[in-house]
Amino acid sequence: MPRKSFRQALNEALKQEMARDSDVIVLGEDVCGGTGASGEKDAWGGAFGVTKGLLEAFGPDRILDTPITESAFVGAAAGAAMTGLRPVAEIMFVDFLGVCFDQIFNQAAKVRYMFGGKARTPLVIRATYGAGAGSASQHSQALYPLFTHIPGLKVIIPSNPYDAKGLLIQAIRDDDPVIFLENKMLYDTEGEVPDKAYTVPFGEAGILRDGDDVTIIAIGRMTAIAQAAAARLAQDGIECTLIDPRSVSPLDEETILEFVMETGRVVIVDEAYPRCGLAADISSIIAEKGFDYLKAPILKVTPPHTPVPYAPELEEAYLPDSDQVEHAVRKVMEYAR
Repeated sequence: MPRKSFRQALNEALKQEMARDSDVIVLGEDVCGGTGASGEKDAWGGAFGVTKGLLEAFGPDRILDTPITESAFVGAAAGAAMTGLRPVAEIMFVDFLGVCFDQIFNQAAKVRYMFGGKARTPLVIRATYGAGAGSASQHSQALYPLFTHIPGLKVIIPSNPYDAKGLLIQAIRDDDPVIFLENKMLYDTEGEVPDKAYTVPFGEAGILRDGDDVTIIAIGRMTAIAQAAAARLAQDGIECTLIDPRSVSPLDEETILEFVMETGRVVIVDEAYPRCGLAADISSIIAEKGFDYLKAPILKVTPPHTPVPYAPELEEAYLPDSDQVEHAVRKVMEYAR
């Protein structure tokens, strides 16, 4: 199977779905080089190069550069979805979705419900998230808990190239609005990705490692952090199951609880803020539905409740690392029951 980068996997998903379905369009800032600007068209392919080559393949009627006004083009994308197209709107940073939150949670998310299931909004909003690139507080947040909170939205967080392609194809084919979040630190990571089109279903967690001692649940880029910790722990005979939810709305509660029942010990690793974050939400689900299986308190590994620092040393200290995950696993192993 060929190896491809996370960026290439996303690009391939867009190309294959646009070739398959003429209703799929892409719109966003600089997705085809900056309309009206001098210089080479498609010179960059969006802020992170994901849409490179789409303009040449599908033309300016389907690859649309927009002004720097997220509220306008996300609203336009939502309207286009309601009237028959399948738009993919690219937002440079998830932090910028704050200026178009009304279009997302008061409009797109509620259309199917408010029209009694007779309307649909097949809209995908792609955005980057996450710290580690030195992009400072307004370009580095992990805001997926905000969107997970809203009924009517599906929220997807791939952690590897294979899932990135399959989940994006699934998102484009879905009839509900999907918030598709890509950690900017993953774009150059590589993995095996089939050439053909395929889908990865929403609401089915991935099992990246299987062990009997501790269940680690890690989201997005944090799966790699957890993998490194689990590998070191295995050298000392501590075997961990590692679960990647892949989609957080819908969330695969069944798989999570199944492994909680087997191990009785849980560590949750999340890049989002600790208050009202995914780690807190998943922890509450386990406490409510799997309490009798627990042999130790649930431990969460998250950043502190503070804005993302700009200084490289502080940003590094802010992010969860494999040492913190390893420490949490060893701590829950101290409990006997």
